[in-house]
Amino acid sequence: MSSLALAVRDSSTMLRRNLLHARRYPSLTLNLLLTPIMLLLLFVYVFGDVMSAGMGGGADRSAYIAYLVPGLLLMTVGSTTIGTAVSVSNDMTEGIIARFRTMAIHRGSVLVGHVVGSVLQSVVSVVLVGAVGVAIGFRSVDATALEWLAAFGLLTMFALALTWIAVGMGMVSPNAEAASNNAMPLIFLPLISSAFVPVDAMPGWFRPIAEYQPFTPAIETLRGLLLGTEIGVNGWLAPGWCLALTLLGYFWSKAAFDRDPK
Repeated sequence: MSSLALAVRDSSTMLRRNLLHARRYPSLTLNLLLTPIMLLLLFVYVFGDVMSAGMGGGADRSAYIAYLVPGLLLMTVGSTTIGTAVSVSNDMTEGIIARFRTMAIHRGSVLVGHVVGSVLQSVVSVVLVGAVGVAIGFRSVDATALEWLAAFGLLTMFALALTWIAVGMGMVSPNAEAASNNAMPLIFLPLISSAFVPVDAMPGWFRPIAEYQPFTPAIETLRGLLLGTEIGVNGWLAPGWCLALTLLGYFWSKAAFDRDPK
């Protein structure tokens, strides 16, 4: 069997393993999925009219739903990948990695299985949160098929980037609790982005924090694709952030995996 065929076979096996774990122990995924759903319902039905009026749209909850949903979709990606950090940390601390290293399997397949499994879970979570958004009134009637495809591609790229970062966090964490804590910025960063209010509405001293981080360009690009708002330079910044984070997470994870005692 060629090296490529061996890598694909072993990666597929590890992917099935991680998907079985997610199916048998769904509580972590469900808890992380509930966070963006609860925030969506909270901001729409409790703060929706006030937030829309404060943004100059009048007391129109539907306008704020349209503004809010793209940001919550990106937040869903961030929250889902926390489970990846916990899963990787468990593998590293419970000895299964040491067992895999004694077997004739492709070394990279362990990490690839985690990454692909997490990206698939992120996509499913985004679809579920998007369905909730549609159920409560979100509409994207002006987006073309190409724009929907680009939006899906952006979400997938962002999921891949954050997953590699989460894998690195899991690799260097001493236990599952530390991995969960280390990955919390993946939930907190959307809270200080343009997900809930425009950056222009923030205080001047706080605005750079929201502008110069990966979530805001991705949110604005996704919002532009789905709602027809201006994308501008964010159309380049969003994939740029995805590429940079993917490379950072990949090399970080690989170095941590190779450094672990054999």
